[in-house]
Parts: sequence; structure tokens; C-alpha cells
Amino acid sequence: MLRYTIRRLIVAVPVLFGVLAVTFVLVRLIPGDPCTAQLGEKATEAICARFNAEKGLDKPILVQFGIYIRDVFQGDLGTSIRFNRPVTQLIAERLPVTLELGFFALLLACIVGVPLGIIAALRRNSAIDVATMVGSNIGVSMPVFWLGLMLAYVFALLLKDTPFHLPPSGRLTAGVTSVPFYVVWGWNIDPKSGFGQVLQFLANMYLFNSLITFQWEVFRDALRHLILPAMALGTIPMAIIARMTRSSMLEVLGRDYVRTARAKGLADFVVTIRHALRNALLPVVTIIGLQLGTIFSGAVLTETIFNLAGVGRILYDAISTRDYPIIQGFTLAIAFSYVMINLLVDLSYGFLDPRIRY
Repeated sequence: MLRYTIRRLIVAVPVLFGVLAVTFVLVRLIPGDPCTAQLGEKATEAICARFNAEKGLDKPILVQFGIYIRDVFQGDLGTSIRFNRPVTQLIAERLPVTLELGFFALLLACIVGVPLGIIAALRRNSAIDVATMVGSNIGVSMPVFWLGLMLAYVFALLLKDTPFHLPPSGRLTAGVTSVPFYVVWGWNIDPKSGFGQVLQFLANMYLFNSLITFQWEVFRDALRHLILPAMALGTIPMAIIARMTRSSMLEVLGRDYVRTARAKGLADFVVTIRHALRNALLPVVTIIGLQLGTIFSGAVLTETIFNLAGVGRILYDAISTRDYPIIQGFTLAIAFSYVMINLLVDLSYGFLDPRIRY
């Protein structure tokens, strides 16, 4: 397995290089330029010439790309044109929001979608099965922006004075502060160093940070703020996972080894979980990994609706203002996340099915 993992990581290098090359070229083919987008009416030819010279945008594209690749291998993703800050710092601040939201949304989709698919398969053509499939069709068809607004309206306004009230925006309530774990533990860290940015990246995951530092008030508050956006973002993956689980379970439940297990007198729960579900999970796990793309694409609208300062918001603003370093850096970070998720999915196959060898 170790050899397989190393080989996959090596293969990921040209994939990431290709993503970076395509992104580098495409963002420069978009009409407009950073100078005009940033300065607007003040962008005269002389000012733009000086602007492009300062940012290194006056060089040929191949030269710019070569310089950028050299910097990437040195751990430098460039400096934001708009914010005049290193992109690595912005990633450490923004990416944890999206990862935390995406993980929670996917977890919610799996916790609800997989059991619903199992129940629908075991009760085929029953009222539960029909209701699950109708609900799945509605969930797949539900626009994220509309669902997000409806959830905020119901839980933040209609249920305001009830125990079911949930905050409609933000990550923490005003007055609640998440203290980074390295500060709690008394570590003397330079936040601008590479190691400091990694620690800041982890600390900006409020659920993780508050959990390991026992900041229970912060944990509860951050969790309450994540519920509505996670519900909005996880609805479509939940519906797809439920449908795939039902289809896969129906196929497995008709196999000879399942009938043999029942003929031996094993309990229905043992037959379902130990014999049927484990073999039915291979396509489900694949779908769960692929849903990461749906979650990242839906995060743009979700973060906008619920006022979360994550990847979606900053990427949208970067595209609007032609902030090339942010677009390139965040795209590379997202692509790397895809590669890691797909690797974990592939490695899980060997655990689910011992016949698979690496």
C-alpha cells in the first residue's frame, strides 16, 4: 500500500502542473486586465504600464509562468494584487472555512443519505422507499441559493424565539472569540513563517481548534453557525448518496452469498450490515468522493448567502478584479484537495474489499 500511495502522489504532480498551466492561461484570456479592474477610470496607459511592471505582468506569458512555477516549488504562491498580501496567508485564513463547511456538509449527507438508502432498499416499493426517492429527486433539483435563503428564513426568523433557532450568518456570535491552540499552549510562533501559517491554517478550523483546546462555548457556537450552511450545501450530495446506496444495496441483496447468510439463520441486521452493506459501499464511496466537487462548486453561493469568508467568496471577488495570484493559488489548493480525497477513496477500497490489492 505504501508503494501504491507514493506512486499515486508522484502521478499527482503532472496533474497539478496541468491544472496550474490551464488556470494560468485561462485567467489571462478573460477580457480585461488587473490594472483596469483595480483602478477603474483612473487606469490610464501610463499608470497601467507602471502597474504591470510592478506586478511583473509586462513580461511574456511563458516567462511569467516559468517564474511562477519556480516560486511555487519554493513554497511561494505569489502576492495578491488586490490585498497586497501573500496568497499563502490568505489560503491559511480562507480555505479552512470552506474545508470545515465542506466536511460538515459531506458528513451530514453521509449520515442521512446512507441510512435512507439502506432503508429504502430493504423496504423496496414501500411508502418509505417511495418517500425516499421522491425526496431524493427534490433534493437533487433544489437550487442551493433558494434552499439557503429558505433555511435562513425558517430557522432564523420564524423559529427565532424557539429552541430550534439557528444563526443565519457568520461563523461565530459577536463577543465569542476562538483563541488559536498555539496561543493557548503558549507556543511562540511567527505567524508569517511557513510553519506558523500551517498552524494558523489548523487554528482557523474553529471546530477542530476549540475541540483540542476545550473551548466548549466556541465549539457549540461554531457548530450552530455551521448547521444551516451545511444543510443547504449537503442536500444535493445527500440525495445522490441515498439513491446510489439504494441501487447498490438492491443489487447486493440479490446475490447468492446474502441468501446463503440468511439461510444459515443469521439475524437480518448482521446480514444487512456485515454481508450486504460492506460489499455495496464501493460505488457509494466513489460517489462520496466525487461529491467533493459539488460541495466546492456550491460553496460559492452558500458562503455568500450565509456570509462566510471562505474560498468561494474570495475566488468570486478575485475573478471580478482579475487577481491572478489568488485565482491560481486557490485553484492549486483545491486541486490538491481533490487529489488527496481521491487517494483516500482509492485506499478505502482495499479496506472494504480484501480482494483488492494495490
